[in-house]
Amino acid sequence: MTSDEAMKRRAYLGLGSNLGDSRQILVDAVETLRSGGEVVAVSSLYRTEPVGGPEQDPFLNLVVGLDTTASPQELLEWSRSLERSANRRRIIRWGPRTLDVDVLLVGDLTVDEEDLTVPHPRMFQRNFVMVPLLELDPNVVVEGYDPAIAFGDVENIGPLLPVDDGLSSAVD
Repeated sequence: MTSDEAMKRRAYLGLGSNLGDSRQILVDAVETLRSGGEVVAVSSLYRTEPVGGPEQDPFLNLVVGLDTTASPQELLEWSRSLERSANRRRIIRWGPRTLDVDVLLVGDLTVDEEDLTVPHPRMFQRNFVMVPLLELDPNVVVEGYDPAIAFGDVENIGPLLPVDDGLSSAVD
């Protein structure tokens, strides 16, 4: 095992979109992440009603699993870069967006900084995060998660990417 492999951690990013061609925006974001060679799994695509914020269209959401040596801050920068590439505008909190990318988990690391908290502080309150996350890793620690009281009904609408891409299934 190389030293880089020894430092790899399983990280999960949550992606969502409800402006523009949401499916294509998510495909482009996942393909950009895949180009780095660290993506190990992509959840199914889920249609979800927005939680909080103004009245807006439903979201398409998914979770991506990565085996990465990137730090949580580097993952945050990747997330922001993906959002910029999709022309994300931060105008209204919890408002409609072309792309939202959240750092959910980075191995067993915890981070509590002004611009980043890991594990994501509201992930256990959101079915649209937890359902695709548990699809990828049914053994992920879900302390505090209760699907009966978490926000957001979710509808599995199938894979984002072709099933034969080797990434549309649960991770080991």
